[in-house]
Amino acid sequence: MADSIMSKAATMEIPINSNGDTGTLPEDDSLEQDLQQVMVSGPNLNETSIVSGGYGGPAGGIIPTSTIKGPAVRFNPEYLDRRRAPAPVSDIRMKSRGVNLPNSQSAANRLAQHTNQHPGSSNHNTSTEEFSRGVAVEKLDSVKKWGINTYKCTKQMFSERFGRGSRTVDLELEAQIDVLRETKNKYENILRLATALINHFQSMVETQQALGDTFTDLSQKSPELQDEFGYNAETQKLLCKNGEALLGAINFFVSSVNTLVNKTMEDTLMTIKQYENARLEFDAYRSDLEELSLGPRDAAAMVRIEMAQHEYQIHRDKYERLRSDVTIKLKFLEENKVKVMHKQLLLFHNAISAYFAGNQQQLEQTLIQFNVKLKPPGSDKPSWLEEQ
Repeated sequence: MADSIMSKAATMEIPINSNGDTGTLPEDDSLEQDLQQVMVSGPNLNETSIVSGGYGGPAGGIIPTSTIKGPAVRFNPEYLDRRRAPAPVSDIRMKSRGVNLPNSQSAANRLAQHTNQHPGSSNHNTSTEEFSRGVAVEKLDSVKKWGINTYKCTKQMFSERFGRGSRTVDLELEAQIDVLRETKNKYENILRLATALINHFQSMVETQQALGDTFTDLSQKSPELQDEFGYNAETQKLLCKNGEALLGAINFFVSSVNTLVNKTMEDTLMTIKQYENARLEFDAYRSDLEELSLGPRDAAAMVRIEMAQHEYQIHRDKYERLRSDVTIKLKFLEENKVKVMHKQLLLFHNAISAYFAGNQQQLEQTLIQFNVKLKPPGSDKPSWLEEQ
């Protein structure tokens, strides 16, 4: 018993050097090297032994493992990547709601991924910016051209009014334009007078209608004057019927003349206005070219003269085209005016003559001849739905 205790005490003795530190044993060095090798490449069971006894046991308890082939631990690079990557951190509040959040990424990584996933987005933004810039430049150029053109035309207009500038004049065309404007004013006067006639005659027809109803009522309530009231009632009703026919003819006349004046003539006058504006622009650029031609002939002046010549040619072509359009429209307008007014004046004459002659049959034939359709009584008044 004592011997075994002493042998254990001798075994557990720790050597101390002269400085009081524990001594470094060769076994400790080899153990440390084995540990480092295990940490780097893992243990190799081909070179290890399994001890089946206590410390200091007999050698018989050692079982060699050279019969085990193949490494017990294999190197897995994915394991090292998972160890190096940061652990996913999820929001506690989102976890409590049952929502799993993806791993957070930096703004730069998200931007890079978005660019990689959508390579055409940057190109699209660039093209949009270029398109917007092109629109802005185009608008600026149009405003610049408009300003220059307005300045030149205003200068030319004041020069003509004060007698300092020259203007292009087509005497024959200008005379036709003056005749058209005078004719339009006279036809507008016809429209005003005819409309006034319709209003007054409409009042007379309504008065005749009311007078006929009154005569009819009195013929029923006055037995001694029944025949006299009856004759006057029939006469007023006949005049009212003929008056409505005459009103239909005059309304048709006014409608046709109004179309001729306010549509056909107005369209021709709009073309004439465009022609006059083109003439003013043409004279403005012509005067500008003449001024540049009288100046010096250096390189810069020649460039300006060439540009002025180009603008002059453009406005000259526009002026010539509109002058041709005005000439053609004036010709067709004159033919159309004669045709329309011939028909309408004949209708007006026949209807007025038949009415005041008391020829009801001729009045009705006149309406049929010119395809005049009478409106039923009360058709001009709004319905009770429209009044609500």
